[in-house]
Amino acid sequence: MSKYWSPIVSSLTPYTPGEQPQEKTLLKLNTNENPYSPSTEVLDAIKLSVQESLRLYPDPESIDLKKAIANYYNLSKANIFIGNGSDEILAFIFQALLKKVDPVLFPDITYSFYPAYCSLYDIKYKKIPLDKELNINLEDYLINNGGIIFPNPNAPTGIPKSVVDIEKLLQLNQESVVVIDEAYVDFGTESAVKLINQYKNLVITQSFSKSRSLAGIRLGCAFANEDLIEALNRIKNSFNSYPIDRLAQVAGVKAIQDENYFNLTRIKIIEARKFLEKELLLIDFEVLSSGANFIFTRHKSKDAIIIFNKLREAGVLVRHFNEPERISQFLRITIGTMEDMQKLISILKAVL
Repeated sequence: MSKYWSPIVSSLTPYTPGEQPQEKTLLKLNTNENPYSPSTEVLDAIKLSVQESLRLYPDPESIDLKKAIANYYNLSKANIFIGNGSDEILAFIFQALLKKVDPVLFPDITYSFYPAYCSLYDIKYKKIPLDKELNINLEDYLINNGGIIFPNPNAPTGIPKSVVDIEKLLQLNQESVVVIDEAYVDFGTESAVKLINQYKNLVITQSFSKSRSLAGIRLGCAFANEDLIEALNRIKNSFNSYPIDRLAQVAGVKAIQDENYFNLTRIKIIEARKFLEKELLLIDFEVLSSGANFIFTRHKSKDAIIIFNKLREAGVLVRHFNEPERISQFLRITIGTMEDMQKLISILKAVL
């Protein structure tokens, strides 16, 4: 703490990201990164862009990237917003669309940066408890609110909601914005992007970090009607009118266009997840149904923190959450390659 801080600083509880160790020998299954490299088309595009034009500012509107995304989803460029990762876009959304008289609603077990944004922007919020099976019950959100936001699939549980359920919520909640955070949607969960043109209060965010292997680039996008996109642009252009660098823009275009590689890697991850789920059940783990590139699991008799520490000693990083208490016995495990999952199972059998 310093006497030079603004008053708000000491009141904040910043988000703590997953550990990023420097050791290359660890089996890193803690931050939901893609185990596969970006496609060769993406890497080649980045290499070709490392030239003298880097002295120039990038396109402030990311037009080529918006065109690629619009073509992929059959939308207009006017329905698309580009940002430095979906987290930055969510920060803009909280400020632009969710600061109202009534509180914004989100699950009690979800990303910890949702309340962090609320604290930063002085936004009222209310946490809606998950049910006994750790599912989001959307009927619980049909109360007065200044907006609704939740991941689909949820994190860290990985449990998805159907587009049918999301549309029911949109039909019954038309006086405030509904934000669907689809960071993990490409691993078996149905996207609600197709509803964008039907509901003026729907906003969807997606990330290039997970299914498109670009966590190191920092790139994300949002989908909404033109009025909501304008609100995001007003916030962005009051902060940084050149947010997406040249290399990120060309990488994003190629990542969208190389659909064969995208499908190849995500299917491999889904298959590895199914393998891991099956093997964990055989060694007395419970596994929640996942539509993400991670699973949420607990052992029927062994303490989670003991398993976490034993895995760390064996060179495997997974994620453990101390709070809230009702998930303190769960571990979140990122899905790696099939070889990674086989190695993990072998280590678990040895340490349990």
